[in-house]
Amino acid sequence: MTRIAIIGGTGVYDPRVLDNVRTCSVETPYGEVDYTIGEFAGQEIAFLARHGSKHSIPPHLINYRANIWALKKIGVESILATTAVGSLVKDIPPGQFVLIDQFIDFTHSRVNTFYEGGERGVVHVDLTTPYCPELRKIVAQAAKNSGLPTTTSGTYVCTEGPRFETPAEISMFAKLGGHVVGMTNIPEAVLAREAEMCYMTISLVTNYAAGISSMPLTHSEVLDIMKENTDKLQTLLLGTLRLLHFRQKDCTCYHALKEYGGFKL
Repeated sequence: MTRIAIIGGTGVYDPRVLDNVRTCSVETPYGEVDYTIGEFAGQEIAFLARHGSKHSIPPHLINYRANIWALKKIGVESILATTAVGSLVKDIPPGQFVLIDQFIDFTHSRVNTFYEGGERGVVHVDLTTPYCPELRKIVAQAAKNSGLPTTTSGTYVCTEGPRFETPAEISMFAKLGGHVVGMTNIPEAVLAREAEMCYMTISLVTNYAAGISSMPLTHSEVLDIMKENTDKLQTLLLGTLRLLHFRQKDCTCYHALKEYGGFKL
């Protein structure tokens, strides 16, 4: 069974860290999802490109519910997600990894729950710890083992996109306690918690945000920094996958909807 998945963000479109890769698809109530399965260290790993293999899906139109449902359906229990982010603070420079532990949601047009009433009812999931603390420890240890520049906590501000933010918005986000800004982590993290899956995000800083950077922002800049750091990201992912062999089986994430009878496909 495929118990671990990688969701690749901007600049991470193919599962080059895996062997014996094959393409698969699965039907969900929200549409069909294409993904790949590969092998690493004797275990099957699923890989899903969040924006599509050619970055053809903008952040606000990603079918987040279908993606998480599909991974749950094939047996995934733990998700490692990658995101490209802008830094809101000078001491988190481009090229730095950030293992976020909180988020602030500024999206406004996305469906962020599997539970909209009707047959599935309504739930109020707890997000005191939005990202799996056990996975965070493992990723942090992998980063330490590899000597990678990593900030082990931080708050991710999620904006609607696909435009970049204004300097005024960035100033506000920083005053609210944000450390990095991106466009894709919400509702992905929320849906993974509703689906009772362990979920952790590895954010790579690709630029200083608007108003902090002295230059206008470009998407090519983001891709260039991602390309420069591809080997480091692969090292971190592989190191994490190796350590996941020794992970304790149970986790509080698996019981997030216990009072509602658990998540049901």
